[in-house]
Amino acid sequence: MRNTIIYILLIITLLPCVASCTRGERDYSSWTELPASGWAYGDSIRLWPLDTTLRYNDSLVHRPLLLGLTHANDYAYSNVWLEVTYESDRLRYRDTVNIRLSDIYGRWLGSGFGSGYQREVELSPGADIDLRRPVIVRHIMRLDTLRGIEHIGISVK
Repeated sequence: MRNTIIYILLIITLLPCVASCTRGERDYSSWTELPASGWAYGDSIRLWPLDTTLRYNDSLVHRPLLLGLTHANDYAYSNVWLEVTYESDRLRYRDTVNIRLSDIYGRWLGSGFGSGYQREVELSPGADIDLRRPVIVRHIMRLDTLRGIEHIGISVK
């Protein structure tokens, strides 16, 4: 009798663990480090949310594209203007994005502490994203070399 109760409790305990192991949606992300000397105006960053195991039909997803960046505490501006280009089978999307990095008092809005902060924004929640094609990002600030941005990346959630 005691062994039966132990087996029942063991099954009840393991059943949620086994049920949570089902195959679900996958997240894709790609991050790159920018040069310490700065990000030149003409330099486009190519980010690939690529998964080589995908077949053609599986590569087109209808999920939000998130753009994130990390910046240093000594970043000189309160925002950053970026141009983001990505494609689906039929359409090419080009977004001009203004990412606010600080409030009107100069406090950083991103998460983090010390010398680095991370900020993430959602781009085109209704867009079809082809995971086999790159997302191209370039800054469109009014200067030749942008300093203080450390990393830039994308996520498909």
